[in-house]
Amino acid sequence: MQRPLIIALDLDNKEKRLALLESLKGESLYVKVGMELFYREGNKVIEQLKEEGHRIFLDLKLHDIPNTVQRTMKELAKLNIDIVNVHAAGGQKMMAGAREGLETGTSSGSRRPVLIAVTQLTSTDEQTMQDELLIQRPLTEVVQSYALLAKSSGVDGVVCSAQEVPLIHQACGTSFYTVTPGIRRVGDEVGDQKRVVSPGQARELGSWGIVVGRSITGANDPLQVYREMKQQWEGL
Repeated sequence: MQRPLIIALDLDNKEKRLALLESLKGESLYVKVGMELFYREGNKVIEQLKEEGHRIFLDLKLHDIPNTVQRTMKELAKLNIDIVNVHAAGGQKMMAGAREGLETGTSSGSRRPVLIAVTQLTSTDEQTMQDELLIQRPLTEVVQSYALLAKSSGVDGVVCSAQEVPLIHQACGTSFYTVTPGIRRVGDEVGDQKRVVSPGQARELGSWGIVVGRSITGANDPLQVYREMKQQWEGL
């Protein structure tokens, strides 16, 4: 699979989403459908994006008991999505159940969606993790440990900060997918993200895919910014 630049369609209404996609018309896109958009528009938005030729990362971050996650993934696999995710904090049985559900739900002759696991959100820093989540270990150690747990559970890769990619590749190998949000152009507002890098930095660190939101979706000319960031990501 080609290393993608994934646009996060985290917009607060349908009209803004349609306007953004219209401004990017003619581009073959990889897009992220998150909880807000999926819960608002449901399966229909997946069908529409597929009809337009786009690839889809369905970012629902499932985290529940193993049987529930397994059955849910069986249903999500029928949507013909390309990537879907869970929280690694759900544990080995839950992640293995997610993989089993995707395999069961994928129709014969079709490719199973790539399954990735969230290690720690890029809005989480070490102080938050230790003071609020009560995980009394260094953030990098926790991320690496979660990645190893995900791999042992049959998961294809992780969602992580690009800053953590070298550690994950050291532990899990370079073929283990690393999808990295928290991507901004130099000088952009970082918003609620804590562990942020540019597209070029993510490429140098070895990210497999990057997720870009507000830098593109909030731009006056989304197409220009998309092409600029894509060139940085591809090293052109």
